Amino acid sequence: MAVKTLADLLADGVEGRGVLVRSDLNVPLDDNGNITDAGRIIASVPTLKALSDAGAKVVVTAHLGRPKGGPDPKFSLAPVAAALGEKLGRHVQLAGDVVGTDALARAEGLTDGDILLLENIRFEPRETSKDDGERLALAKALSELVLGDDGSAGAFVSDGFGVVHRKQASVYDVATLLPHYAGTLVAAEVKVLEQLTSSTDRPYAVVLGGSKVSDKLAVIENLATKADSIVIGGGMCFTFLAAQGVSVGTSLLQEEMIDTCRQLLETYGDVIHLPVDIVVTEKFSADSTPETVWADQIPADKMGLDIGPESVKRFTALLSNARTIFWNGPMGVFEFPAFAAGTKGVAEAIVAATAKGAFSVVGGGDSAAAVRQLGLPEGGFSHISTGGGASLEYLEGKALPGIDVLN
Repeated sequence: MAVKTLADLLADGVEGRGVLVRSDLNVPLDDNGNITDAGRIIASVPTLKALSDAGAKVVVTAHLGRPKGGPDPKFSLAPVAAALGEKLGRHVQLAGDVVGTDALARAEGLTDGDILLLENIRFEPRETSKDDGERLALAKALSELVLGDDGSAGAFVSDGFGVVHRKQASVYDVATLLPHYAGTLVAAEVKVLEQLTSSTDRPYAVVLGGSKVSDKLAVIENLATKADSIVIGGGMCFTFLAAQGVSVGTSLLQEEMIDTCRQLLETYGDVIHLPVDIVVTEKFSADSTPETVWADQIPADKMGLDIGPESVKRFTALLSNARTIFWNGPMGVFEFPAFAAGTKGVAEAIVAATAKGAFSVVGGGDSAAAVRQLGLPEGGFSHISTGGGASLEYLEGKALPGIDVLN
């Protein structure tokens, strides 16, 4: 990646200098506002700690959830500020607004090593505006928070890999206004993805799950010509099964994608592997009774919520010989213990392959959450990405605006 990195910025010296950091702190919360998976917060710590320790005046911008065009207490970054402070071992201020009077006053009052977290950037409609001028105006207001007392420009560090596929004010436009650098996390993520798309050791296995085929269509098409095997699980497998003429009962189904899946199976049938058995039940509930059936014998009144043990066995055999593995998307509803065995079994197979020397990448999102929730060792994988959507778009061959602007 031909961009300046955090190491370059630190070498230039940041003591007393304002530095704006775009982090990805979009963590899941339960109904009581408690963080259920702090993975992204933990991943953001190295860059923020390095800047703080070096004496920078750090201003952090991030989003949480999808607020509808204005402030919403439900999406406040207050619990994130507390958790971030805990992980950093130092107080993290939270501004009451994004670029308003409170943010400006707090930014002006920062001393060397202080860290200020701005309130949810998506409380500002200009962040996601399609109007270039509106986004640029917000970017200018953000950059003014890190101006020196003498009017000198601060710096921008892009460290939110989970948003680099978005052309947004705090991701893209600020980099056009300030000296810009890739943070530790973004640099590491891009290096890993470059390895997945260029110098991959074979056999190369891809494991894809999640609910919708449409979300993964482009990556299936792009990787089907590169991978030796693509394992399909999760809700998306039922559209593929339907394309084979199998009845899938009340399982999740994208009827408009059946013809597309049929074409994929006709073209890449030797690469794409589907489950042979399914764990079904009558309703989508944690306490519903699981039953394992063959994939072509799903009862009309039941839905599949996981892949079965025979599928895990077959997928494990495929993965055991792989030298490179990319996994994105759970194999079933892992949040329900009765339907978590498929995801856990496949994840354990990836861990075992990694122990034998395979290079394994977990593609963010639900897969990363599953690793932690199911008690699997994070160190059992070569890399756990923080950006599911960004990593998929990179593997689809799409340009990532937040990376391109750093070049």
